[in-house]
Amino acid sequence: MQDIVSILSALAEPTRLAAIRLLWDGEEHCVCELMKKIDASQSRMSRHMAALKVAGLVIDRRDAQWVRYRRHPKLAPEVVAIVDAIMAATPQAEADAA
Repeated sequence: MQDIVSILSALAEPTRLAAIRLLWDGEEHCVCELMKKIDASQSRMSRHMAALKVAGLVIDRRDAQWVRYRRHPKLAPEVVAIVDAIMAATPQAEADAA
């Protein structure tokens, strides 16, 4: 299992939590889409996505000038349960206000 501290640390930041909420559907999302929905600059979004990648929560794929991200398909059930619990404990409206 991934390091729980890395996961919790990655999700403690509101921008990263907002990104995980979008990626948790299992679909692939362009960083341009994430930037627009989260209202973040490209450099800020890239920095936060790198942290989620290091924590093992997402994987990426380069597509021309953009990078596409998705939830890591091989997350342990325990990790999925942790992320689900964090998202349930922080309602979307609260996460948007952060």
